[in-house]
Amino acid sequence: MERRSFVGKAGLAGILAAGAAPAVHAQATLRWRLASSFPKALDTIYGAAEVFAKKVGEMSGGKFQISVHAGGELMPAFGVVDGVQNATVEMAHTAPYYFFGKDETFAIGCAIPFGLNSRQMTAWQYEGNGLKLMREFYAKYNIIHFPMGNTGAQMGGWYRKEIKSVADVKGLKMRIGGFSGRVLERMGGVPQNIPGGEIYQALEKGTIDAAEWVGPYDDLKLGFFKVAPFYHYPGWWEGGPQLDLYINTKAYEGLSAENKAIVEAASAYAHTEMQARYDARNPAALTQLLANKTKLVQMPIPVLDLAFKESMALYSEISAKNPNWKKVYDDYSAFRKESNRWFRYTEAIFDRYMQSKITQL
Repeated sequence: MERRSFVGKAGLAGILAAGAAPAVHAQATLRWRLASSFPKALDTIYGAAEVFAKKVGEMSGGKFQISVHAGGELMPAFGVVDGVQNATVEMAHTAPYYFFGKDETFAIGCAIPFGLNSRQMTAWQYEGNGLKLMREFYAKYNIIHFPMGNTGAQMGGWYRKEIKSVADVKGLKMRIGGFSGRVLERMGGVPQNIPGGEIYQALEKGTIDAAEWVGPYDDLKLGFFKVAPFYHYPGWWEGGPQLDLYINTKAYEGLSAENKAIVEAASAYAHTEMQARYDARNPAALTQLLANKTKLVQMPIPVLDLAFKESMALYSEISAKNPNWKKVYDDYSAFRKESNRWFRYTEAIFDRYMQSKITQL
């Protein structure tokens, strides 16, 4: 008995040493595709998906691989919701407000005019009711979402002619992202919904009179300053636009608990990384733009006032006819009111003081 026991143990040890234990099975590598709505040239906003995919690979020990595809490679930039909903791809990275035509509620998940800033948006999503409410809405499209990036407050766009009054908005053909165009239209403008990779050509050819994208870092790369000299601020329509990771619900539910945790952690990492990159890169890019004779101009207060008035009226109208919107917006607007009351006495005053002092050094 002792001899047989010894031989058995020796045999098992040999098998284990050879890495071929019969009870151990190698885990198959999981391979998913992610469709982005952005071109590769925009390394910061497109790059968030790459950061996410890299982290998923690292945390899974290479067992969960995600390939990232730029807008237009697998499907049109604005086709990613359909792609995820129909399981053409497992996931997508996009700006939710691109899809307000399906339902205005999509816009709340990204940015609406005079909405939350980036910190407030993250707080509403993670600590308020934002994540819960938006997931209830996205479930109608077979999607579960994770916040994955924010640009911070954006600039007000590039214009061939300076905006000096409300009258200058009348008839203005402007590329403006998603839902914000509804407000511009009420102000007399003519909104154009054009993907990021096509904006320069439209502005150069005069197909449009103005265009907004994000801010100095991306705008410098896209070269808008070469065809439109006036750079207005602020972007009243995007105080803190959030990008989302969309995942097909069935695909997500099929993941192991470990891989679900990896997706959640990696998306949160990419969420923070994107804004950190913008905050670090925009200042130097703005300096370069000014060196190229860009004319930095604040948006006239009467224009901001009209935009605010029309935005609030639009939200009331949508609430009266779209129960999906009303359910989410009621909570969002209450959070916005309370949060701004707090920020008014802390962040805003501190920032204003510091900006008046430090820029003079």
